[in-house]
Amino acid sequence: MIVLSKIKIFSLGGLDENGKNIYCVDIDNNLFIFDCGLKYASGNMLGIDYIIPDFSYLVKNKKKIKGLFITHGHYENMGATADLLSVIPNLKVYATKFTKYVLMEMGVSKDNIIEIKAHKKMNFGGVSIFPISVSHSCPDAVMYVINTKDGAICYTGDFIFDPAMMGAYDMDLGKIAYVGKQGVLCLLSESVFSENIGHTSPNHKLTDVYKKAIKGADGRLLFMVLPTHLYTLQEIFNASLNSHRKIVIMGKRLQNIVNFGLKEGYLTIEEGILGDLSNINDNNAILLICDDKSSPYAAMSKIYNGYDKFIKLQSNDTIVFAEPRYDSNEKVLVKLENDLSELGCEIINIPSDKMILHHASSEDLMQMIKLMRPKYYMPVKGEYRYLVGNADLAYSLGMSRDNIILKQNGEVVEFLNGELVDKQEKIKVSDCLIDGNSSDDIGELVIKDREMLSENGIVLISATISKQEKVLLVGPEVTTRGFIYIKDSGEMIQEIKKICQGIIEKNISPNYVDYNKIKMEIREQLSNYLYAETECKPMIIAVVQEV
Repeated sequence: MIVLSKIKIFSLGGLDENGKNIYCVDIDNNLFIFDCGLKYASGNMLGIDYIIPDFSYLVKNKKKIKGLFITHGHYENMGATADLLSVIPNLKVYATKFTKYVLMEMGVSKDNIIEIKAHKKMNFGGVSIFPISVSHSCPDAVMYVINTKDGAICYTGDFIFDPAMMGAYDMDLGKIAYVGKQGVLCLLSESVFSENIGHTSPNHKLTDVYKKAIKGADGRLLFMVLPTHLYTLQEIFNASLNSHRKIVIMGKRLQNIVNFGLKEGYLTIEEGILGDLSNINDNNAILLICDDKSSPYAAMSKIYNGYDKFIKLQSNDTIVFAEPRYDSNEKVLVKLENDLSELGCEIINIPSDKMILHHASSEDLMQMIKLMRPKYYMPVKGEYRYLVGNADLAYSLGMSRDNIILKQNGEVVEFLNGELVDKQEKIKVSDCLIDGNSSDDIGELVIKDREMLSENGIVLISATISKQEKVLLVGPEVTTRGFIYIKDSGEMIQEIKKICQGIIEKNISPNYVDYNKIKMEIREQLSNYLYAETECKPMIIAVVQEV
């Protein structure tokens, strides 16, 4: 009997979106997970802090899972790991030293994490996994090579080509080329910057931009940074040399990461340049401020609104947004910049021809394809137009369209004995919306309720009925929020009361009060009346009780 080798590749997140990256490779019923990220909520997702993948499929198939392999310590790639472990507590997470530290800072237990090193093979029966160091904006980033009997499956994670990046940011081109010579069945490569012409390097080098900002500032500088972008932090440290300014690191989380970076050699800093809280209001201070995994601009919004207990903005402050701009939060950032400008603060953004993010541009992507020489190519990570742009690059290098795979989340790519087969299999996927510290999905209905409240407000009807006599004792009373101004709408309020009183009295009998019918009729009749009068549909809540 001939035993067929079956490989399935699919994504539970990360295709046709920015963030929420999680890619699965099933090799003969052995399931390997690569990355487990979150996505920032857009401005119209009211109250939602971040979005994670739906883990239902993984929970259902948890006995098949061999492990979760994280490429690097950025939220888009590992920010949902703790959420996944809440439903699969015994899952083993494989990560390099810096990524392990970031995971532990986010609440992942040390017992779940297996620390790995680049270029050290891991064996799982007939399959081995080999991490290769790549250059990115946080240290110890790796790509993964999954060796199967049909050839290698490679997932690049995030990368750029820059020979000047050394140490924990170095890229092992020799090993990548060696894997390519051994035979790559399928290459999964990121797509976020596929429309950018040329190499990302040297446009990712921003020390001169920061140095110019520091030199030109009359007062304090407030740098908005992402905590795990250690490359950015090092550039700010380098730009501060000989500036006679003290750098104050704000927040316990950022302080812990900087301390770890200094201890492990990921960061170097001139002796005596670090200040403390006593230097916050000094005219020559540089404040490093970081955001967490909710809104990318939450920390500065908090400072502007006066809620930060340490930092009060001054009119001669210079604000440097040394973090990426997200399309979904563009309106939030522009409003914040306008508000800061009204206070007299100077705003500095990264120039449009520079890259704060270290993603592969067109030449980087083509160079990776040339080194790996894959039989099949699958663009991942990014909105669909970026996936298409990445696919076009592979086609320009001579790859057949039949061997370039474009998929959406949940669509399964299957290989039988090293050949692509089209079985149209699809796994159900969805988003889980996270609000605050809860790990439970908020759900679409809650979002719709919040949209209704934000657009049309709420009308609350309350009434009290005598339990013994079955008569209306108090009410109906009308309370509104975000709908109409009661003092200017007396006639409408009286009509609302009249409608509700009629409904209540109609559904009261000497022996029985039909509360469900009362509430349903109040909602239905009031909704029709209020729409006819105002063309608005507020949320209507009826509270009827017995005493």
